[in-house]
Amino acid sequence: MQLQTKSNYYTPEEYLALEEQAEYKSEYHDGEIISMTTETTNHNEITGNIAANLKFGLNKKPYKVYMANVRLWIPRNRLYTYPDVMVIKNKPIYADKGTTTVTNPILIIEVLSKSTQNYDQGAKFNYYRSIPEMQEYILVSQSNFNVMQYSKTKDRKWLLSEYDNQEVVIEFSSIDFKIELSEIYAGVDFSEFE
Repeated sequence: MQLQTKSNYYTPEEYLALEEQAEYKSEYHDGEIISMTTETTNHNEITGNIAANLKFGLNKKPYKVYMANVRLWIPRNRLYTYPDVMVIKNKPIYADKGTTTVTNPILIIEVLSKSTQNYDQGAKFNYYRSIPEMQEYILVSQSNFNVMQYSKTKDRKWLLSEYDNQEVVIEFSSIDFKIELSEIYAGVDFSEFE
């Protein structure tokens, strides 16, 4: 979620120190600190619905489900970010001695907003694809029934599937999990976007 860029250059260590004291989360991209936008109620409903369904659906399976407060470090792009939902197979690999920053998601889900949708679909997806473990990327609109699912094939190509019918069931490719679009959008009010 991108809002504004501060013009100073920061080291990763400076960013992490500032982030510990900050009231609001920020991304770090190769020296720049980028403030994150605040979430809408739709964004929060969708994120919670997805995370809860994943948590229950993957219970007693070798996966961990994390929400927006767990940071992701992508060393190749020198990027610290907070995906809306991440799934890690087995145990998380931490970026440092702490337990707040991971490096090895197989699945990332982002809820789109007007201010971030181009970034989430473009540059950010490019950064996420550089994660060796990454197998699937899902983008969820908060203004209408629309989900884009990018799945990595065995020959390392990314296949796009798009869903816009609330009765359709999405079958994830990276984990043994299915969810109906209506479950993703439970409690969401599209009228705020009319």
